[in-house]
Amino acid sequence: MTTLAQALPRRRSLGLGWIRNYVLTVYAGLALVYLFLPIAVVVLFSFNNPAGRFNYTWQGFTLTNWTHPLNYPGLSGALKVSIEIAILSSLVATALGTLIALALVRYRFKGSGLTNLLIFMPMTTPEVVMGASLLALFVGRGVVLGFLTIFIAHVMFNISYVVVTVKARLVGFDRHLEEAAMDLGANEWTTFQKVTLPLIAPGIMAAGLLAFALSVDDFVITYFNSGSTTTFPLFVWGAARVALPPQINVIGTAIFVVAVGGMLVNIVFQNTRAARARRPASTA
Repeated sequence: MTTLAQALPRRRSLGLGWIRNYVLTVYAGLALVYLFLPIAVVVLFSFNNPAGRFNYTWQGFTLTNWTHPLNYPGLSGALKVSIEIAILSSLVATALGTLIALALVRYRFKGSGLTNLLIFMPMTTPEVVMGASLLALFVGRGVVLGFLTIFIAHVMFNISYVVVTVKARLVGFDRHLEEAAMDLGANEWTTFQKVTLPLIAPGIMAAGLLAFALSVDDFVITYFNSGSTTTFPLFVWGAARVALPPQINVIGTAIFVVAVGGMLVNIVFQNTRAARARRPASTA
């Protein structure tokens, strides 16, 4: 009787464990399908040969869309503007955000707590509020809406993401490495250039890639502050009301491939640096 009484709860726990694992597996599978199905549809319909203006139904496989990816009025100009703004805003935001992260982690100054709070505010504020606030600021100062206002807006919301990313890298940084370099005769600039910067470079690269992706993807804030300038998201929104050419799917697929490729390059770079750092210790 005792053995039977002990075996029943064990069987029940095993049965419940199997059910939990099965449910979690199904749930994770459905979540992945939900995340990647839209991307798969975009990639698939970039090879579609639509019969009309709208690329909604599958009509047949073709490579014509990829041989002429910009063969649609206004598409090349909008894509060029988006790439230019993304590159410039991500570079400026990465530089400023890295300096702010260094100041917040390395130094204790009056108002640092308030600065941390202000850094997080753009990340938690709805984009509609941010876009309308910037629009009121620009219009009130008589600034003409266009490329410059979009650039300023993208730098503003990208700085927060850069600061958070680089700050996370700096928090786990070993300050003894810098102290050892300075004990060996290196000045502050040499220590930063030879020790600090190479160690936080993966975090800076990740922040820059994130800022670039957010800039290319942004629609709401850009819409408020674009004026007559058209970026790629604004072009897609306008084109979807009258037509949906397959070239949009082609450009979307290309952006996705470039983003994934950049992420993989960053991962390989970090793994290579980690392997090189472990090699002297293992040989010793």
